[in-house]
Amino acid sequence: MRALQIATVVMGVLIVAGTIGLFVVIGHRITARGTPGATLVLDEPAGTRIAAASISGDRLVVQLAGGGPDRVVLLDPHALRVLGHVSLAR
Repeated sequence: MRALQIATVVMGVLIVAGTIGLFVVIGHRITARGTPGATLVLDEPAGTRIAAASISGDRLVVQLAGGGPDRVVLLDPHALRVLGHVSLAR
């Protein structure tokens, strides 16, 4: 009977800790998503300019020219990160 009581208390503590951890992670993701003043810096060579930009769904598509071959960069503006690069020429 003593082992059952100990197991019940331990499982209760784990449930409470897991629930608190879940709320902390959700809260962090909500507040980090649209952080005002946050910037995304593209690591592009000197001489690069934005030739065009458009929105595709919830993604930002930016065409870059100069500083090497023309290329397209796919951005996630909500998470402030680069999703991918496509080179248009060599």
